[in-house]
Amino acid sequence: MALSKKRQALIDGALSLDQAVGKVGLGVDLVEVERMQQVLARTPRFKERVFSEDERVYCDSRVNPAMHYAARFAAKEAVVKALGCGFTGGISLRDIQVVREEGGRPRIQLTGRAQEVADSMGVVDMPISLSHTSKDAIACAMALTADATAKKVSKMSAKEELARQFKDARSMLDELGPASTEAADEDQDLKA
Repeated sequence: MALSKKRQALIDGALSLDQAVGKVGLGVDLVEVERMQQVLARTPRFKERVFSEDERVYCDSRVNPAMHYAARFAAKEAVVKALGCGFTGGISLRDIQVVREEGGRPRIQLTGRAQEVADSMGVVDMPISLSHTSKDAIACAMALTADATAKKVSKMSAKEELARQFKDARSMLDELGPASTEAADEDQDLKA
């Protein structure tokens, strides 16, 4: 059955809503816990060169320090991937620190060249997620710009628009309901 122009426009509009919410960088990294344990055993100064004093105190206080060092190392790698620059242009591993909020949630704290790069990109927030098993540690970081966070408002408008379009589509289906029933009745009359 051909759709009216209005109905086709409603469907096309629902399918063409903007999906991009602004500039967002995403970085993910995985580190093997056993490999981190080997590096820590083989190179004692590695901790001091890579991790802040607060990171070392936290990791060393845990039952399996290598697991927590691996998660924090993965976080540093994920952050530079989210920034899209890697460890180039003077960014140091110590420019990226995993700190813990009062409730224990991890948060990224940037300093030095990493902070300069983030500022030049307009990064206003960098959420981080850490997870680990006995074998692997993984981190996921997002670099969110002001544009990305500002468009949350317009995304809400898009949701409202989609809701309106669904209401219109529902009324369209309601209109089709009786017509479909009548057509089925006519088919029954012809068969009888």
